[in-house]
Amino acid sequence: MQRLLIAAGLVLLVIGLTWPWLRKLPFGRLPGDITVERENFAFYFPLTTMIIVSVVITLLLWLFRR
Repeated sequence: MQRLLIAAGLVLLVIGLTWPWLRKLPFGRLPGDITVERENFAFYFPLTTMIIVSVVITLLLWLFRR
């Protein structure tokens, strides 16, 4: 559990330090992300982005458990 918390902290640190460059990536605007915009209503559901993030987190956890 300690290793997992340390690794999660390091990942958050790296993401925080590289955020200016990471926001320029197309995540959140990928094909398959659902966006509905009406006059007084906006709905955004990042389906493809969530799938990619889930796969990456699954692979990282699988690597740390080995």
